[in-house]
Amino acid sequence: MSESMEKKLAEAMAELTAVQDAVARAEEELGQASATVRSRDRAVEVTVGPQGELTALKFPDNRFQDMTGPQLAASVLEAVQEGRARMARRVMDVFEPLTRTTGGPTGLRGVDIDWDRAFGSALDGPDGGRRRSSARLHDEIHED
Repeated sequence: MSESMEKKLAEAMAELTAVQDAVARAEEELGQASATVRSRDRAVEVTVGPQGELTALKFPDNRFQDMTGPQLAASVLEAVQEGRARMARRVMDVFEPLTRTTGGPTGLRGVDIDWDRAFGSALDGPDGGRRRSSARLHDEIHED
């Protein structure tokens, strides 16, 4: 193997290791992340974990007592959906730089991210089916 080829291989391995380390740091950071959201009517407060899972549900100031069942259900769903959306944006913001082509001399392609692993059921579309990650990213970019 020529010295030039060995140098390129060493650079590529160093880039790959750096990307793998960055992914591990991002996953660790997001593993402890959460979003806390109140419904617009302030009757419900939820906390959502990094995969969109509901981790806490509160009814501040007992405002729910004056609500009908359907009103309370709507407030819970609204808060949970907003919490999941915030966590999805946060996850995508953390990982987005890693999906681009690295700027290094090897021109390595960005990391392919398993959005199902990152988001869990938060990727479910309105019909209950999974949305493609690239379509989800496209939607998030256009919503901002």
